[in-house]
Amino acid sequence: MGSPSLLLLAVVLVGSLLMAEAAVGVNWGTLSTHRLSPSIVVDLLKVNRIGKVKLFDTDPAILRALMGSGIEVMVGIPNELLGVLSSSTAAADVWVSQNVSRYVGKGGVNMKYIAVGNEPFLTSYQGQFQSFVVPALLNLQQSLNKANLAGYIKLVVPCNADAYGASLPSQGTFRPELTQIMTQLVSFLNSNGSPFMVNIYPFLSLYQNPDFPQDYAFFEGSSHPVVDGTNVYYNAFDGNFDTLVAALNRIGYAQLPIVIGEVGWPTDGAFGANLSAARAFNQGLVNNVLSNKGTPLRPGVPPADVYLFSLP
Repeated sequence: MGSPSLLLLAVVLVGSLLMAEAAVGVNWGTLSTHRLSPSIVVDLLKVNRIGKVKLFDTDPAILRALMGSGIEVMVGIPNELLGVLSSSTAAADVWVSQNVSRYVGKGGVNMKYIAVGNEPFLTSYQGQFQSFVVPALLNLQQSLNKANLAGYIKLVVPCNADAYGASLPSQGTFRPELTQIMTQLVSFLNSNGSPFMVNIYPFLSLYQNPDFPQDYAFFEGSSHPVVDGTNVYYNAFDGNFDTLVAALNRIGYAQLPIVIGEVGWPTDGAFGANLSAARAFNQGLVNNVLSNKGTPLRPGVPPADVYLFSLP
């Protein structure tokens, strides 16, 4: 995205984040044709009262700009680093020292999460990062313990929604080749007080399937609801969320908190991508989260955090 995207985001959100600091944040990527300086972006975040931000790396300039801001921060570890972090406790110690310890503390970065990899189980990666995830988590957890940070900063693994699936939400299961590793991952998350993180994009369902009912991608209700026993789903987000809930239930972790790492709607570049659709989707999403109504499989329990995609 270009530099106007942060201002555009504020327009698309129609002011909803002013009431949503407790649950809704934004992704801040660095792939941009005209990058704003980090200090300007932080000022814009504060002006718009956006209290949570998710990064995809540990850019020193961005982290320095976030110091003392009070904004809750998630930093990211690229998939390409998972191999070395999984095989070396020393490498994990160095990574934590250079990218976490030096920035946190009084007057520092309010760091809440470290995202270990980015959708490492994505089908298109053909398993190349799969075996690294849990060993990297174990080494990094040990490093956080050594640095006395484990009580404050939690490790998460952003997963793509292609890690699970079903024809109906209640039948949700993880992909067969992921069942063992997901059981190990979820056990680790549960033991260390971390949530399960997933990226959900109803837009992609609409974009990839010409028969997908357009109104089901939004939150105003649908003339094509999905009926699953006594449960009825009127939007794709709730249906996808509960498919994950069912998959977690099948491996024994029905109550594990869920965080939405990425969700949003594009304003350009594809069929159905425009400003009015993005505004309708994001507004509906924020209203849905703030209502605290949850989903049929988790009534009254909305996602722990939601990060909209995306800033510049």
